[in-house]
Amino acid sequence: MDDEKAVRSLIKRLVNWDELGAEVVGEAQSGIEAIHIIDDLCPDIALVDIQMPFMDGISFAGYMHDIYPDMKIIIITAYQDFEYARRCMELGISKYLLKPISRKELEAALRDTIAQIGERPREEGDENKKISVNEYIRFIEENYADPQINLTYIARKFGFNPAYFSRKFKEKTGENFIDYLTAYRVEKACELALQGKKLYQAAEEVGIPDAGYFGKCFKKYKNVTYTEYVKQHNDGSPG
Repeated sequence: MDDEKAVRSLIKRLVNWDELGAEVVGEAQSGIEAIHIIDDLCPDIALVDIQMPFMDGISFAGYMHDIYPDMKIIIITAYQDFEYARRCMELGISKYLLKPISRKELEAALRDTIAQIGERPREEGDENKKISVNEYIRFIEENYADPQINLTYIARKFGFNPAYFSRKFKEKTGENFIDYLTAYRVEKACELALQGKKLYQAAEEVGIPDAGYFGKCFKKYKNVTYTEYVKQHNDGSPG
């Protein structure tokens, strides 16, 4: 995990983002965490290592290709394998970079990809559709345990563009969709914690099977770790 963090840090330092007219808006330790933050941040480009916990880069790219067909993906890999290259081409991946990557190669890949984005027409066909927030909140409450449930899943289910749905949800509720969903899952996890469930069990049962990411979410929303929360309530301390 420390090695992966070091690589992400290196990539951020390797490129002059301002010169490219770009910025790094987020990072993730696993494919599952990436899916959650991408729903919230809606980036134009994702730099993806082919080896990630819980979901490899090819699987991640396939998932993103289906729900965000306009998002550009640059795969970083140590594999010089024709089969990987072929799968990348099938999924419409913009670039396929071999480790160790150089500044020159990365910047060239980013420039080409940014140019492709500049040529892309923008569309918005959801303006006349009605957003029924109560209906979507009820859907969350009934289906939060399904790990597939996220902004994109619900937007597609009800016939909306994810970016449009995200914007309208925030306008009507005052909070981001992913924040609402994650906070609800964390509250349900608190109930499981009081039942004696282990962290990984609670993570599975509330729809966040990546226990590491679940732990980060729990700490963010409750200001204590899952273990600390359990201990506080078992001791009868205020939580």
